[in-house]
Amino acid sequence: MSGNNRNNVHVGAEVKIVLKKDQRTGILTEGVVEKILTSSPTHPHGIKVRLDTGEVGRVKEIM
Repeated sequence: MSGNNRNNVHVGAEVKIVLKKDQRTGILTEGVVEKILTSSPTHPHGIKVRLDTGEVGRVKEIM
């Protein structure tokens, strides 16, 4: 499922995100959504979230 629609992303969902420092390489980080930071319903690069580990990035995959 795509991480571009806010309706698809929920607190507690397992996701793969790309961190700001990894945008060039595309390395994905797995984790559980703690908070959704993007307020708009869609975003072309993925909805920005904070994981329970404190890492912030844009959702690329929802598992």
